[in-house]
Amino acid sequence: MNINLITVGKIKEKYFTAAIDEYTKRLSRFAKVNIIEVADEKIPDNASEKEIERIKNAEGDKILSKLPQNSFNIAMCIEGTELPSERIAKKISDISMTSSSITFIIGGSLGLSDAVKERAMLRLSFGPITLPHQLMRVVLLEQIYRAFKINNNENYHK
Repeated sequence: MNINLITVGKIKEKYFTAAIDEYTKRLSRFAKVNIIEVADEKIPDNASEKEIERIKNAEGDKILSKLPQNSFNIAMCIEGTELPSERIAKKISDISMTSSSITFIIGGSLGLSDAVKERAMLRLSFGPITLPHQLMRVVLLEQIYRAFKINNNENYHK
């Protein structure tokens, strides 16, 4: 199984990098993890709605250009479906029956473009809160790791 994360922006803080590295290492027992970063766009102060749309579309075009062929695409967005960890595990298990690749997509600070959301087979949310995209990457990797532990009937309480 290939797990891909397509994310907007780079990780700058060492503590996020350390956490991402740790969960990527843990996940390597179960899947090959590929993290694909695309550059974020500069957001001017007091950006207009039109400028915000342009930025989201530009970032979206970069994301779409990196989507692997024949992958099950999951867009992480606040309006997506909320699932408990056990249902995320079941979803990953079900997807693995028909696809050898799952791609999770995390947008930049303005979110995802409509074009990216339309290419997703599932829109997933971790609740109505907004997380910085660097922290979202850590939380997502932890939940994917938890899902694999659940699917392998292994205890995990961390």
